[in-house]
Amino acid sequence: MQRIMIVGQPGSGKSTLARDMGRKTGLPVVHIDHIHWQPGWIERSRDDKTRLCHEVEAREAWIFEGGHSATWGNRLARADMLIWLDLPLPLRLWRVVKRTVVWNGRNRPDLPEGCPEGFHRETLPFWRFIWRTRHSARTNIQRLWDSAPEAKAKVRLTSPGQVRGFVAGFRP
Repeated sequence: MQRIMIVGQPGSGKSTLARDMGRKTGLPVVHIDHIHWQPGWIERSRDDKTRLCHEVEAREAWIFEGGHSATWGNRLARADMLIWLDLPLPLRLWRVVKRTVVWNGRNRPDLPEGCPEGFHRETLPFWRFIWRTRHSARTNIQRLWDSAPEAKAKVRLTSPGQVRGFVAGFRP
């Protein structure tokens, strides 16, 4: 297993799972937020995000967590395993608020330098995005899940306990 694709909505624990899996496997971890954002919370162009995702996907080994659904088909084709973190909205919202407070003024490991967590111009739009896309994003992930070939290793986790159990029992 050389390439693991992790998807889920904001606050589902993608970054944490990717780091945990990276420690267990030794595979390099790629966070989509490093592709999406530049320092100062400046969003990259869609074309730049697509190009950077394809560069990562072409590598021999990775754990790639996150979105940019325009590249999901290619990523899924290259991945050995697809993991879907399908956790409930109230838990995800709580986690996003909690990390905003806990990391306030500092960079989380899954964000590029110069993008400190906190209450800034991107915070409320991001929270609105989580609420507004709660159904459509899940539907898109379900389509991705359903499109995965039968032979593809797939894991869908729907609770923090399942995630912990998966990580504890995972053997690279």
